[in-house]
Amino acid sequence: MFAFHFCSKVQKGMIAAGILFLSVSTASAATYVSVKGDNINVRTGPGTDNQVSMELFAGYPLQVLSTQGDWLKVTDYEKDNGWIHKSLVVDGNTVIVSGSKSVNMRSEPTTKSSIIANVDRGVVLTKLESRGKWLKLKHSSGLIGWIYKPLLWP
Repeated sequence: MFAFHFCSKVQKGMIAAGILFLSVSTASAATYVSVKGDNINVRTGPGTDNQVSMELFAGYPLQVLSTQGDWLKVTDYEKDNGWIHKSLVVDGNTVIVSGSKSVNMRSEPTTKSSIIANVDRGVVLTKLESRGKWLKLKHSSGLIGWIYKPLLWP
C-alpha cells in the first residue's frame, strides 16, 4: 500500500510539474497578429467609445499583450500600445523592417548573395519561409527575397 501511495504522489507531482511547465511555456510565448485592412483604428481603450491613437494599414504586425472580451491590447515595433478589435486582425504572417534605416534584401539567405533591393524602415513584408537567421519575404510589389531576421520585427 505504501509503494502505491508513493507512486501516486510522485505521479501527481510529475503531472503538476508538467502542467506548471506548460503554463509557463504558454504564457511566455508571444502572440502576433497582422492588421486585415487599411485605415484600421487602434484605440486608447477596449471599445469604440475610446479615442483613436493610431491608424494602421493592411499587414501591419502587432504583438498581443492581453485581451478583454473581443478586444486585444497590442504593441507595435516602436512600442506604441493600444486596443484593436479581434475582427480586424488575422494570425501574424507579416514582419516590419525595424533596422535603423534601410536593409538589404538578398537573392539568397547569405550576405555573399546579390542585393536585389534596399527596403526602408517601416516597410511591411509577408513571410514565406524561414532558414536559420533569415526570412524569405514578399513585398506588396511582388518582389521576393531574403532579409536577416535581426533587422525585422517580430
